[in-house]
Amino acid sequence: MQKFKDRWEIQANWQLLFPALGLIGLLISSFLLSKRLVSGVFKLSETDESYILALSLITLFLFIPLLGLTLRIFNALEKKWNVTYRWELIAIFIAFAITGSTAARVSDPLLTLIGLSKETTSGWIYWPLRVFLIFPIYQVILLIVGWLFGQFKFFWWFEKKMLRRMGFAKFLD
Repeated sequence: MQKFKDRWEIQANWQLLFPALGLIGLLISSFLLSKRLVSGVFKLSETDESYILALSLITLFLFIPLLGLTLRIFNALEKKWNVTYRWELIAIFIAFAITGSTAARVSDPLLTLIGLSKETTSGWIYWPLRVFLIFPIYQVILLIVGWLFGQFKFFWWFEKKMLRRMGFAKFLD
């Protein structure tokens, strides 16, 4: 356990929460992808005897490469993002995941509220409006979730950098 703590630069036991949440999130993602594959590609239903075996094996086979990919991404971004401790990368990734999912979920009811839906609106209008609506929601939620995960300073820096690149620098200074 000490070797794990040293690798992720964990000083206090509460910081172990982030690697645990990261692994759980990655496992759930692997499971959801596996569920899609098993029912869609392999055409197995939940009542088939081989369903659970196939689901378990595919989940495991997806989890391992996704974990390897995630660790490689962590190594690349650790230098670029200049975080103090490695465990902060996990907290940052979790915050990004929560923010993206939340912004996407919130935008659909807002579009419905103003009378736009996929069924009644052309895709050429609906999707650009949805992206346009998601953008400001995402910015606000990112700061809130980043603050909840103790990473407000990073996300504020990240927001300013992104907005400057988009031409909003005059509003930030």
